[in-house]
Amino acid sequence: MLIHALLLALVANGTPVIASFLLKSLCAWSLDGGRKAWDGAPWLGRSKTFRGVFLSLLVTTVTAMLIDLPWVVGLQFAALAMVGDLLSSFCKRRLGMESSSKARGLDQVPESLLPLWASQTALGLEWQDVLLLVALFWVLELLLSQLLYRLHIRDRPY
Repeated sequence: MLIHALLLALVANGTPVIASFLLKSLCAWSLDGGRKAWDGAPWLGRSKTFRGVFLSLLVTTVTAMLIDLPWVVGLQFAALAMVGDLLSSFCKRRLGMESSSKARGLDQVPESLLPLWASQTALGLEWQDVLLLVALFWVLELLLSQLLYRLHIRDRPY
């Protein structure tokens, strides 16, 4: 089940990136509507969209079913991956970092740890597996980001 869990993490977090490349600005409505928080910075930033969250939920749910996992596992996994990603964006904005800026660890850990921890039982994972998968996701995400940048799918090489 380790490979299934890693696949779900990559799909849940990669779908918004691929959707952004393929669909450009089509239906790319910002989750925060461009509103500013108490500190004058955006709540989340322009790259966090309804489209990205919706497609992550949809594609990860379908992926779970294709690998013989219950659809609800995929839906829960994607929802928590998106919560982790949004939490990271919220923290980065509070730290004064721009939308889509790089913050190693903060960009990878919440979006992988939350869904892996919550799906631990459903995926048959031990706590050591969760830690291993978070580390693998971190490394793979950095490597895949470089590849997607070279393929002109991402705007920045992280």
